[in-house]
Amino acid sequence: MMYRHAHVESGMDPALNPRHRSTFEVVKRVTAFLRPYRWMALGNIGCAVLSLVCAFTYPKLARFIIDDVISQKRADWLAPAAAVLALAFFLREFFNSLRIRINNEFEQRVIFDMRSAVYARLQRLPVSYFDPRASGDLMTRVIEDVGAVERVLIDGTEQGTVAALSILGVLVVMLVANPALTGVALLPVPLLIAGALAYTLTASRRYRAQRQAASAMNALLLDNLQGIRQIKGFGREEHEDKRFRQRADDLRRANLRIMRAWSLYSPGMSFCAALGIVLVLWWGGRQVMHGSMTVGQLVEFVFYLGLLYEPVGRLHGLNQMLQSARAAGERVFDILDTPPERSEGRTRHLPRVRGHVRYEHVYFRYGNERTILKDICLEARPGEMIALVGPTGAGKSTLVNLLPAFYEPSEGRITVDGEDISTVSLASLRQNIGIVSQEPFLFNGTIRENILYGKPDATNDELLHAARAANCHEFIERLPQKYDSLVGERGVKLSVGEKQRISIARALLKNAPILILDEATASVDTATEKLIQEALARLLEGRTSFVIAHRLSTIIHASQILVLRNGEIVERGRHEQLLELNGLYARLARIQNTASIEEGFARLIL
Repeated sequence: MMYRHAHVESGMDPALNPRHRSTFEVVKRVTAFLRPYRWMALGNIGCAVLSLVCAFTYPKLARFIIDDVISQKRADWLAPAAAVLALAFFLREFFNSLRIRINNEFEQRVIFDMRSAVYARLQRLPVSYFDPRASGDLMTRVIEDVGAVERVLIDGTEQGTVAALSILGVLVVMLVANPALTGVALLPVPLLIAGALAYTLTASRRYRAQRQAASAMNALLLDNLQGIRQIKGFGREEHEDKRFRQRADDLRRANLRIMRAWSLYSPGMSFCAALGIVLVLWWGGRQVMHGSMTVGQLVEFVFYLGLLYEPVGRLHGLNQMLQSARAAGERVFDILDTPPERSEGRTRHLPRVRGHVRYEHVYFRYGNERTILKDICLEARPGEMIALVGPTGAGKSTLVNLLPAFYEPSEGRITVDGEDISTVSLASLRQNIGIVSQEPFLFNGTIRENILYGKPDATNDELLHAARAANCHEFIERLPQKYDSLVGERGVKLSVGEKQRISIARALLKNAPILILDEATASVDTATEKLIQEALARLLEGRTSFVIAHRLSTIIHASQILVLRNGEIVERGRHEQLLELNGLYARLARIQNTASIEEGFARLIL
């Protein structure tokens, strides 16, 4: 598993890379999340514009104070003029403060909506989407990439609009005030445009590499945190240190490539803007010396020039943010654009079933890979137990995973009570199926929450009845917090047998008519195995069940035993019938010292 994650996270599988998208496409898609909050967006822009208007008064007031107050020695006007200038500063910062408050609320709402949309789509994607992808990569997309996409949406809307209005307004004022000096001030603009184009055209690959490197590091981190006991148990700390340092170094290098480009681009653009000020001072200074311009007018023009190049610099920063958002947006929309498992609107609700299951000439393959299941035909009548045996890789888990539609058959069909499961809603289908896996998964919460996962609206009496039937009530009562005891991540605070019995209680509480059971008693002691077997007997009673068997002792009373090999059913029948057949199953049954069916098959086949 760790090898697969390392393979995926390093970007070695091109099929997993998100589709490249244009900046326009990303911005257009993200803008859809703005619509519910259009008034907040307008308020945000409105406050920014009012703050800008206040800033526009500085040059005029500065010229008035220099030419009409100081030069004319009007001491009586100096204090009022300074007070007006202070008021302009205050109003600018007041509107700026209001803008920040609106912007923060706006930003958090959009992040919430976008993150919720991405998570909701993840929950509804087919299991096959998750198989080749590292969990840490998906976690990075939900947490980090959504934030990167959102920032260009919020800041781009505000900063881009205000910067454009500021540049347009300043240009009009400058042209009216002094067209010739405005032409001199704009001489560096072609250099600014050329620099912006050069940066934009080369930035996408740098930011894409940076997002992939961050995702790879997070994927490895999550993988190692989940496998920390295995790492310590095998003494592989130094090996994992080396792997993590390599991933962190890849991210460091990717960040440095972005920073190196920015270290050339940003100062270069600032230098071009400074050239405009130098040219204005040179040309304007000559006009002042010749008497065609006052010192106050030159100062006013320089202030306006600052108001021109400041939003230009802001647009450069926005361009950097836009390139980062483009790379992140590709990864976010890869999730949002992946079709969900099944359109619930075109399916019918499946009521509670009796449990009559049929597989009719079912084939299954993963994409273009080899065929995993070949011409599977079987029938399970209500209440029957179907046992699946076979060597590792025979297709047992794949066969049962088709029943709750975790995967769709490549050919053939599966019916439940005569209803083709491809035509019914997934929610109603899965409501009729209970699953107990070999490695039970418990959520990081209380025991009560984990059992109630099978039926959230169950009464306390129903909860206790399920716990007693699963033989877990006694050990729960001995815990300090009883049913409110925390189980830890993946149930780490409980033993394997305790986790298994809680998962059985969860399935009992759900009370589904069909049960999928991956028997899990091989790794527990004899006393615990007896408790689990008793709980399983209660769970299997009256239900149609598919049991992936690991020990012959659990399947000798099965209604039908299916022997799988290389994706095909090679033998079928009851225990006694298969012994009389004297085939693969019979030879396996004669091996008395095997620890598991899989090991027995390995010995027979190899």
